[in-house]
Amino acid sequence: MIILAIETATEACSAALFRSGEVIERYAVAPRQHNQLILPMIEQVLAEAGAGRSQIDAVAFGRGPGSFTGLRIAAGVTQGIAFALDRPAVPVSTLAALALQSFDETGAAAVYACLDARMAEIYGACYVRGAGGAPELLGDERVLPAMAVETAAIEPTVGIGSGWATYREVLTVRLGSIETVLEGRFPRAGHIARLGALDFGAGRYVGASEAVPVYLRDQVARKPAS
Repeated sequence: MIILAIETATEACSAALFRSGEVIERYAVAPRQHNQLILPMIEQVLAEAGAGRSQIDAVAFGRGPGSFTGLRIAAGVTQGIAFALDRPAVPVSTLAALALQSFDETGAAAVYACLDARMAEIYGACYVRGAGGAPELLGDERVLPAMAVETAAIEPTVGIGSGWATYREVLTVRLGSIETVLEGRFPRAGHIARLGALDFGAGRYVGASEAVPVYLRDQVARKPAS
């Protein structure tokens, strides 16, 4: 199985290739440079693996939540490659990718993953470690003020994502069970690739035209006060 993965939902930009359980990745924190970086990154991981595009079985991508522009880049590149190769696409949650990263780093049983959504809100969700270490969503992914976050049925002990850098004090109080915070972490294509491989193997994929972002939020900017 060969899965190409693309992740551009935040300030970070990355591409990865999953092949026979191994992951090759290119990653850079480079705000507003995703358009310039993502295609060369894809070529680099393919070249390092010695794989041609025709060998790709599916294209996984970070479907959101995250930056509206970043999500459109990932979806657009995914659609282009998937259409050209007549391959399926595998949408993967950026928050689930963060949760997997935290499980790798800490071995925790439950994590609250969140990204700074601007406009005084976060994109957040609680994940628990499932079978084989894969994250399982507990409840829903939501966009909400940090002050509105509620404790989950299984209390997370780890927090991860850019939302913690902005709202650490509030989130720590609201959740009450956090022991470790991994602030400087962004979703990475390597984790998207691993989750994409699991979903592809389980038949959870879509056609190229259905490779669309999940924004969670409908509006991009505040409306002016009347």
